[in-house]
Amino acid sequence: MQRRHDRKASKNRDQFTEQEKRSRINHSKRSVGKHEVQSWTTATKQSLCLVWQKVKVKLMLSMSFLIAVFWYCRRLYSFLAQLLKRWSSYLQRKLIRNLSVLTEVDLLGYSAREWKGETKQAKHMREAYEELFWSCHIKYLRQVRRDNYCVLRAVLFQIFSQGIPFPSWMKERDILKLPEKLLYSQGCNWIQQYSFGPERYTGPNAFGKLRKCMETLKTNWTEISATKDPEERGSMCNTLFSDESKEHKLYEAIKFIMLYEVIEAYEQIKNREEPIHNLFSLLLARDSSSDPLSFMMNHLNSIGDSICLDQVDLFLLGYLLEVKIRVYRLHRFNTEEFQVNYPDEYRREWNEISLLTEDDRYYHIPLFRT
Repeated sequence: MQRRHDRKASKNRDQFTEQEKRSRINHSKRSVGKHEVQSWTTATKQSLCLVWQKVKVKLMLSMSFLIAVFWYCRRLYSFLAQLLKRWSSYLQRKLIRNLSVLTEVDLLGYSAREWKGETKQAKHMREAYEELFWSCHIKYLRQVRRDNYCVLRAVLFQIFSQGIPFPSWMKERDILKLPEKLLYSQGCNWIQQYSFGPERYTGPNAFGKLRKCMETLKTNWTEISATKDPEERGSMCNTLFSDESKEHKLYEAIKFIMLYEVIEAYEQIKNREEPIHNLFSLLLARDSSSDPLSFMMNHLNSIGDSICLDQVDLFLLGYLLEVKIRVYRLHRFNTEEFQVNYPDEYRREWNEISLLTEDDRYYHIPLFRT
Protein backbone atom coordinates (compact mmCIF):
# COMPACT_ATOMS: atom_id res chain seq x y z
CA MET A 1 0.00 0.00 0.00
CA GLN A 2 2.76 2.33 0.88
CA ARG A 3 4.66 1.40 -2.24
CA ARG A 4 1.67 2.10 -4.40
CA HIS A 5 1.35 5.50 -2.82
CA ASP A 6 5.02 6.26 -3.36
CA ARG A 7 4.86 5.18 -6.97
CA LYS A 8 1.84 7.38 -7.49
CA ALA A 9 3.54 10.34 -5.84
CA SER A 10 6.66 9.72 -7.91
CA LYS A 11 4.58 9.61 -11.07
CA ASN A 12 2.87 12.81 -10.11
CA ARG A 13 6.22 14.46 -9.56
CA ASP A 14 7.43 13.28 -12.92
CA GLN A 15 4.33 14.62 -14.57
CA PHE A 16 4.76 17.95 -12.83
CA THR A 17 8.39 18.09 -13.82
CA GLU A 18 7.43 17.32 -17.39
CA GLN A 19 4.80 20.03 -17.40
CA GLU A 20 7.24 22.44 -15.88
CA LYS A 21 9.77 21.67 -18.55
CA ARG A 22 7.17 22.18 -21.26
CA SER A 23 6.08 25.39 -19.63
CA ARG A 24 9.65 26.61 -19.49
CA ILE A 25 10.21 25.61 -23.11
CA ASN A 26 7.08 27.43 -24.20
CA HIS A 27 8.03 30.45 -22.16
CA SER A 28 11.48 30.38 -23.66
CA LYS A 29 10.02 30.16 -27.12
CA ARG A 30 7.69 33.07 -26.41
CA SER A 31 10.62 35.09 -25.07
CA VAL A 32 12.66 34.33 -28.16
CA GLY A 33 9.75 35.23 -30.45
CA LYS A 34 9.12 38.41 -28.59
CA HIS A 35 12.78 39.32 -28.78
CA GLU A 36 12.84 38.58 -32.49
CA VAL A 37 9.79 40.80 -33.02
CA GLN A 38 11.39 43.57 -31.00
CA SER A 39 14.65 43.20 -32.95
CA TRP A 40 12.78 43.31 -36.30
CA THR A 41 10.81 46.37 -35.19
CA THR A 42 13.97 48.08 -34.03
CA ALA A 43 15.75 47.22 -37.27
CA THR A 44 12.79 48.50 -39.29
CA LYS A 45 12.69 51.71 -37.34
CA GLN A 46 16.42 52.17 -37.77
CA SER A 47 16.13 51.52 -41.51
CA LEU A 48 13.26 53.97 -41.82
CA CYS A 49 15.22 56.52 -39.85
CA LEU A 50 18.21 56.11 -42.16
CA VAL A 51 16.00 56.37 -45.24
CA TRP A 52 14.26 59.44 -43.82
CA GLN A 53 17.57 61.06 -43.03
CA LYS A 54 18.68 60.58 -46.62
CA VAL A 55 15.32 61.70 -48.03
CA LYS A 56 15.26 64.63 -45.63
CA VAL A 57 18.66 65.79 -46.84
CA LYS A 58 17.55 65.52 -50.47
CA LEU A 59 14.30 67.31 -49.72
CA MET A 60 16.15 70.07 -47.97
CA LEU A 61 18.54 70.39 -50.89
CA SER A 62 15.64 70.40 -53.37
CA MET A 63 13.73 72.99 -51.40
CA SER A 64 16.82 75.14 -51.10
CA PHE A 65 17.40 74.83 -54.83
CA LEU A 66 13.77 75.72 -55.64
CA ILE A 67 13.89 78.69 -53.29
CA ALA A 68 17.14 79.84 -54.90
CA VAL A 69 15.66 79.43 -58.40
CA PHE A 70 12.51 81.30 -57.38
CA TRP A 71 14.54 84.13 -55.88
CA TYR A 72 16.78 84.28 -58.93
CA CYS A 73 13.80 84.30 -61.33
CA ARG A 74 12.14 86.99 -59.30
CA ARG A 75 15.26 89.12 -59.37
CA LEU A 76 15.69 88.45 -63.09
CA TYR A 77 12.07 89.38 -63.75
CA SER A 78 12.48 92.58 -61.74
CA PHE A 79 15.69 93.41 -63.59
CA LEU A 80 14.15 92.75 -67.01
CA ALA A 81 11.06 94.78 -66.08
CA GLN A 82 13.23 97.74 -65.07
CA LEU A 83 15.35 97.35 -68.20
CA LEU A 84 12.26 97.20 -70.41
CA LYS A 85 10.80 100.25 -68.69
CA ARG A 86 14.00 102.24 -69.15
CA TRP A 87 14.35 101.13 -72.77
CA SER A 88 10.72 102.02 -73.47
CA SER A 89 11.20 105.45 -71.90
CA TYR A 90 14.38 105.96 -73.91
CA LEU A 91 12.67 105.03 -77.18
CA GLN A 92 9.71 107.23 -76.33
CA ARG A 93 11.97 110.20 -75.56
CA LYS A 94 13.97 109.56 -78.72
CA LEU A 95 10.84 109.26 -80.84
CA ILE A 96 9.32 112.40 -79.38
CA ARG A 97 12.59 114.24 -79.87
CA ASN A 98 12.98 113.08 -83.47
CA LEU A 99 9.36 113.29 -84.55
CA SER A 100 9.07 116.77 -86.01
CA VAL A 101 5.24 116.74 -86.07
CA LEU A 102 3.85 115.55 -82.73
CA THR A 103 0.61 113.67 -82.13
CA GLU A 104 -2.59 115.65 -81.69
CA VAL A 105 -3.40 117.43 -78.42
CA ASP A 106 -6.55 119.11 -77.16
CA LEU A 107 -6.72 122.68 -78.47
CA LEU A 108 -8.10 124.38 -75.34
CA GLY A 109 -5.85 122.31 -73.08
CA TYR A 110 -2.84 123.45 -75.11
CA SER A 111 -4.04 127.07 -74.90
CA ALA A 112 -4.44 126.85 -71.10
CA ARG A 113 -0.92 125.44 -70.69
CA GLU A 114 0.80 127.86 -73.05
CA TRP A 115 -1.01 131.07 -72.09
CA LYS A 116 -1.35 131.14 -68.32
CA GLY A 117 -1.76 134.29 -66.35
CA GLU A 118 -3.93 137.36 -66.66
CA THR A 119 -1.81 139.55 -68.92
CA LYS A 120 -3.49 141.26 -71.85
CA GLN A 121 -1.64 139.09 -74.36
CA ALA A 122 -2.50 135.84 -72.53
CA LYS A 123 -6.19 136.73 -72.39
CA HIS A 124 -6.14 137.74 -76.07
CA MET A 125 -4.58 134.44 -77.14
CA ARG A 126 -6.96 132.35 -75.01
CA GLU A 127 -9.91 134.18 -76.60
CA ALA A 128 -8.47 133.48 -80.05
CA TYR A 129 -8.15 129.78 -79.26
CA GLU A 130 -11.73 129.70 -77.95
CA GLU A 131 -12.89 131.29 -81.21
CA LEU A 132 -11.15 128.54 -83.16
CA PHE A 133 -12.75 125.90 -80.96
CA TRP A 134 -16.35 127.14 -81.03
CA SER A 135 -16.67 128.91 -84.38
CA CYS A 136 -14.12 127.16 -86.62
CA HIS A 137 -14.64 123.65 -85.16
CA ILE A 138 -10.91 123.22 -84.55
CA LYS A 139 -10.75 120.85 -81.59
CA TYR A 140 -7.13 119.62 -81.73
CA LEU A 141 -3.74 120.64 -83.06
CA ARG A 142 -0.45 118.97 -83.92
CA GLN A 143 2.62 120.81 -82.77
CA VAL A 144 5.34 121.32 -85.37
CA ARG A 145 9.02 121.56 -84.49
CA ARG A 146 10.01 125.18 -84.09
CA ASP A 147 12.87 125.75 -86.47
CA ASN A 148 13.29 127.70 -89.69
CA TYR A 149 11.82 124.86 -91.77
CA CYS A 150 8.60 125.10 -89.75
CA VAL A 151 6.30 126.40 -92.51
CA LEU A 152 7.56 123.98 -95.16
CA ARG A 153 7.25 121.11 -92.67
CA ALA A 154 3.66 121.95 -91.73
CA VAL A 155 2.62 122.31 -95.37
CA LEU A 156 4.32 119.18 -96.69
CA PHE A 157 3.15 117.04 -93.77
CA GLN A 158 -0.47 117.89 -94.55
CA ILE A 159 -0.02 117.33 -98.28
CA PHE A 160 1.45 113.89 -97.62
CA SER A 161 -0.91 112.87 -94.81
CA GLN A 162 -3.96 113.83 -96.91
CA GLY A 163 -2.61 111.96 -99.93
CA ILE A 164 -2.70 115.06 -102.14
CA PRO A 165 -1.14 114.19 -105.56
CA PHE A 166 1.47 116.08 -107.54
CA PRO A 167 0.47 119.51 -108.90
CA SER A 168 -0.66 119.34 -112.51
CA TRP A 169 2.47 121.08 -113.84
CA MET A 170 4.74 118.58 -112.04
CA LYS A 171 2.96 115.69 -113.75
CA GLU A 172 3.86 117.19 -117.13
CA ARG A 173 7.57 117.64 -116.37
CA ASP A 174 10.33 115.49 -114.95
CA ILE A 175 11.34 117.52 -111.91
CA LEU A 176 14.54 115.46 -111.59
CA LYS A 177 15.91 117.25 -114.67
CA LEU A 178 15.26 120.78 -113.44
CA PRO A 179 18.76 121.37 -111.96
CA GLU A 180 20.49 120.30 -115.18
CA LYS A 181 18.05 122.33 -117.24
CA LEU A 182 18.99 125.51 -115.41
CA LEU A 183 22.68 124.79 -115.88
CA TYR A 184 22.81 123.63 -119.50
CA SER A 185 19.76 125.29 -121.11
CA GLN A 186 19.66 128.58 -119.27
CA GLY A 187 23.28 128.90 -118.19
CA CYS A 188 22.58 129.69 -114.53
CA ASN A 189 26.06 128.93 -113.21
CA TRP A 190 25.35 131.08 -110.17
CA ILE A 191 23.24 128.16 -108.85
CA GLN A 192 26.56 126.92 -107.43
CA GLN A 193 26.06 129.52 -104.69
CA TYR A 194 22.90 127.76 -103.50
CA SER A 195 22.90 127.05 -99.74
CA PHE A 196 21.13 124.07 -98.18
CA GLY A 197 19.65 125.67 -95.08
CA PRO A 198 21.83 125.19 -91.99
CA GLU A 199 24.27 123.19 -94.14
CA ARG A 200 25.84 126.03 -96.07
CA TYR A 201 27.12 124.47 -99.25
CA THR A 202 28.38 126.04 -102.46
CA GLY A 203 30.36 124.79 -105.41
CA PRO A 204 29.96 122.63 -108.52
CA ASN A 205 28.53 119.71 -106.52
CA ALA A 206 25.42 121.74 -105.77
CA PHE A 207 23.74 120.27 -108.86
CA GLY A 208 24.28 116.68 -107.75
CA LYS A 209 23.05 117.53 -104.28
CA LEU A 210 19.97 119.27 -105.66
CA ARG A 211 19.17 116.25 -107.81
CA LYS A 212 19.26 113.99 -104.73
CA CYS A 213 16.85 116.37 -103.02
CA MET A 214 14.51 116.23 -106.01
CA GLU A 215 14.72 112.41 -106.05
CA THR A 216 13.80 112.26 -102.37
CA LEU A 217 10.80 114.55 -102.92
CA LYS A 218 9.51 112.69 -105.98
CA THR A 219 10.01 109.19 -104.52
CA ASN A 220 8.32 109.88 -101.19
CA TRP A 221 5.51 111.99 -102.64
CA THR A 222 4.71 109.31 -105.23
CA GLU A 223 4.78 106.47 -102.71
CA ILE A 224 2.72 108.20 -100.03
CA SER A 225 0.08 109.68 -102.36
CA ALA A 226 -0.43 106.22 -103.90
CA THR A 227 -1.26 104.77 -100.45
CA LYS A 228 -5.04 104.76 -100.04
CA ASP A 229 -5.30 103.58 -96.43
CA PRO A 230 -5.23 106.70 -94.17
CA GLU A 231 -3.70 104.85 -91.21
CA GLU A 232 -0.92 103.39 -93.32
CA ARG A 233 -0.31 106.77 -94.92
CA GLY A 234 -0.14 108.38 -91.48
CA SER A 235 2.39 105.79 -90.34
CA MET A 236 4.52 106.47 -93.42
CA CYS A 237 4.39 110.21 -92.69
CA ASN A 238 5.46 109.69 -89.08
CA THR A 239 8.41 107.62 -90.26
CA LEU A 240 9.42 110.15 -92.91
CA PHE A 241 9.12 113.14 -90.59
CA SER A 242 11.28 111.41 -88.00
CA ASP A 243 14.24 111.29 -90.39
CA GLU A 244 15.91 114.69 -90.28
CA SER A 245 18.16 114.02 -93.28
CA LYS A 246 15.25 113.11 -95.55
CA GLU A 247 13.18 115.97 -94.19
CA HIS A 248 15.79 118.55 -95.09
CA LYS A 249 16.07 117.14 -98.63
CA LEU A 250 12.30 117.57 -99.05
CA TYR A 251 12.43 121.21 -97.98
CA GLU A 252 15.45 122.02 -100.11
CA ALA A 253 13.70 120.47 -103.12
CA ILE A 254 10.67 122.73 -102.53
CA LYS A 255 12.95 125.74 -102.15
CA PHE A 256 14.64 124.92 -105.45
CA ILE A 257 11.28 124.52 -107.22
CA MET A 258 10.34 127.99 -105.95
CA LEU A 259 13.61 129.33 -107.38
CA TYR A 260 13.06 127.53 -110.69
CA GLU A 261 9.60 129.05 -111.12
CA VAL A 262 10.91 132.54 -110.28
CA ILE A 263 13.60 132.11 -112.96
CA GLU A 264 10.95 131.01 -115.49
CA ALA A 265 8.76 134.02 -114.64
CA TYR A 266 11.73 136.39 -114.79
CA GLU A 267 12.64 135.14 -118.27
CA GLN A 268 9.06 135.63 -119.45
CA ILE A 269 9.06 139.19 -118.14
CA LYS A 270 12.35 139.94 -119.91
CA ASN A 271 11.17 138.42 -123.16
CA ARG A 272 7.71 140.00 -122.82
CA GLU A 273 6.04 136.67 -123.36
CA GLU A 274 2.64 135.50 -122.08
CA PRO A 275 1.33 137.20 -118.92
CA ILE A 276 2.48 135.81 -115.62
CA HIS A 277 0.72 135.55 -112.28
CA ASN A 278 0.71 138.87 -110.42
CA LEU A 279 2.42 137.29 -107.37
CA PHE A 280 5.65 137.04 -109.41
CA SER A 281 5.43 140.74 -110.18
CA LEU A 282 4.93 141.41 -106.48
CA LEU A 283 7.84 139.18 -105.54
CA LEU A 284 10.25 140.65 -108.09
CA ALA A 285 9.22 144.19 -107.14
CA ARG A 286 11.03 143.87 -103.81
CA ASP A 287 14.48 145.47 -103.66
CA SER A 288 15.81 142.32 -102.03
CA SER A 289 14.54 140.03 -104.82
CA SER A 290 14.53 142.06 -108.01
CA ASP A 291 15.99 139.12 -109.96
CA PRO A 292 16.37 135.35 -109.36
CA LEU A 293 19.96 135.64 -108.06
CA SER A 294 19.04 138.21 -105.40
CA PHE A 295 15.95 136.18 -104.53
CA MET A 296 18.15 133.15 -103.92
CA MET A 297 20.92 134.98 -102.07
CA ASN A 298 18.73 137.19 -99.88
CA HIS A 299 15.80 134.88 -99.20
CA LEU A 300 15.99 131.22 -100.18
CA ASN A 301 19.53 130.58 -98.93
CA SER A 302 18.55 131.67 -95.43
CA ILE A 303 15.35 129.61 -95.20
CA GLY A 304 16.02 126.71 -92.85
CA ASP A 305 19.05 128.48 -91.45
CA SER A 306 18.16 131.89 -90.03
CA ILE A 307 14.70 132.77 -91.38
CA CYS A 308 11.36 131.22 -92.31
CA LEU A 309 9.18 131.89 -95.31
CA ASP A 310 7.60 135.34 -95.26
CA GLN A 311 4.08 136.21 -96.43
CA VAL A 312 5.00 136.69 -100.12
CA ASP A 313 6.84 133.38 -100.14
CA LEU A 314 3.71 131.69 -98.77
CA PHE A 315 1.74 133.01 -101.75
CA LEU A 316 4.35 131.48 -104.07
CA LEU A 317 4.38 128.19 -102.14
CA GLY A 318 0.62 127.71 -102.35
CA TYR A 319 0.62 128.61 -106.05
CA LEU A 320 3.38 126.15 -106.96
CA LEU A 321 1.96 123.26 -104.93
CA GLU A 322 -1.58 124.06 -106.11
CA VAL A 323 -3.04 124.08 -102.63
CA LYS A 324 -5.07 126.70 -100.82
CA ILE A 325 -3.21 127.44 -97.59
CA ARG A 326 -5.56 128.89 -94.96
CA VAL A 327 -3.68 130.45 -92.05
CA TYR A 328 -5.26 131.31 -88.71
CA ARG A 329 -3.20 134.19 -87.31
CA LEU A 330 -4.05 134.29 -83.62
CA HIS A 331 -2.16 137.50 -82.89
CA ARG A 332 -4.49 139.15 -85.45
CA PHE A 333 -7.64 138.01 -83.66
CA ASN A 334 -10.61 140.40 -84.04
CA THR A 335 -9.15 141.87 -87.24
CA GLU A 336 -9.68 141.14 -90.94
CA GLU A 337 -6.29 139.44 -91.03
CA PHE A 338 -7.30 136.73 -88.54
CA GLN A 339 -7.90 134.30 -91.43
CA VAL A 340 -5.75 134.64 -94.56
CA ASN A 341 -5.56 132.50 -97.69
CA TYR A 342 -2.33 131.90 -99.62
CA PRO A 343 -2.67 132.52 -102.51
CA ASP A 344 -5.76 134.70 -102.31
CA GLU A 345 -6.67 133.67 -105.87
CA TYR A 346 -6.96 129.91 -106.22
CA ARG A 347 -8.79 127.34 -108.31
CA ARG A 348 -11.81 125.54 -106.99
CA GLU A 349 -10.29 122.09 -107.55
CA TRP A 350 -7.26 122.80 -105.39
CA ASN A 351 -7.03 121.00 -102.07
CA GLU A 352 -7.08 123.03 -98.86
CA ILE A 353 -4.68 122.77 -95.94
CA SER A 354 -4.63 124.85 -92.76
CA LEU A 355 -1.97 126.39 -90.54
CA LEU A 356 -2.15 128.02 -87.15
CA THR A 357 0.33 130.64 -86.02
CA GLU A 358 0.71 132.87 -82.99
CA ASP A 359 3.42 135.13 -84.41
CA ASP A 360 3.79 134.59 -88.21
CA ARG A 361 7.04 132.74 -87.51
CA TYR A 362 6.22 129.32 -86.09
CA TYR A 363 3.25 127.29 -87.27
CA HIS A 364 1.17 124.36 -86.03
CA ILE A 365 -1.39 122.13 -87.75
CA PRO A 366 -5.04 122.61 -86.68
CA LEU A 367 -7.38 119.60 -86.78
CA PHE A 368 -11.09 119.98 -87.42
CA ARG A 369 -13.86 118.00 -85.72
CA THR A 370 -17.57 118.55 -86.31
